[in-house]
Amino acid sequence: MRKLLLVGCLCLLPGLAQAEGGTLDHGTHEHGTLNPEEMSLNTVMQKALRGEVDMVTCAQGYFITKSGRHAMARQLFERCAEAGYTGAMTWMAQLDDNGLGAPENPEAAAAWDRRAAETGDPVGQFNYGLDLMRGRGVDQDLALGRSYVDQAAAAGLKVAKRLQDAGYDLDEVTPDADNWKYQVLF
Repeated sequence: MRKLLLVGCLCLLPGLAQAEGGTLDHGTHEHGTLNPEEMSLNTVMQKALRGEVDMVTCAQGYFITKSGRHAMARQLFERCAEAGYTGAMTWMAQLDDNGLGAPENPEAAAAWDRRAAETGDPVGQFNYGLDLMRGRGVDQDLALGRSYVDQAAAAGLKVAKRLQDAGYDLDEVTPDADNWKYQVLF
């Protein structure tokens, strides 16, 4: 008898929740949204577009980029870069340099690298140093490029130290696969 009474009460609970104005789905309740999406890409993008970026939100850009949704990644990384996340600046440079999600734009790529470098970010310093040494997106300036690489090496970036040890031979860190891209044509 007790089991029957317990089963009957349990069967009534969903009906009581409905009668109280609640729902059992993802819909809106008078006190808010029940079971909201929290970690979906849709939610991540909505937050970013509202300017609500944090490290976790910005890190989602890596997954978005690797999934091939470059235009979406650009939207997220741009918001994150504007909020000062240097990793997002590096990703914006990579997207611009390779024409992912928008036309290739070496000048914009170098500008993102410069911004990251100016914050003291070793990866930004290294990348901007490479831009200057190659003359990609900026006027070629070997001495200034080496000084940025030196700053990155002094900060402990191993690839920058490797480039120094190789006498600043760019093939040490970027073998010939992209040499066509870095040729100065004028």
